[in-house]
Amino acid sequence: MAKNTGQGYRKGAVDNRSQFQAPNGNWVKRNADTGRFMDQKTTGDKFKGVRREK
Repeated sequence: MAKNTGQGYRKGAVDNRSQFQAPNGNWVKRNADTGRFMDQKTTGDKFKGVRREK
C-alpha cells in the first residue's frame, strides 16, 4: 500500500484500488481484485492516491 506521509499527500498510488464517477456524480472506490465496491464519496471530491477507471 502507498505510504501516507502525514503532509496531505501519499508517496505512490494505493495498490489494488480504482475509482470511477457514478451516474449520481459521486466517486466510488472499487477493489481491483474482486471488483466489489468499497466506498463512496459524498462530498464530490475524488479519493486521494487511487487511480481512475476510464
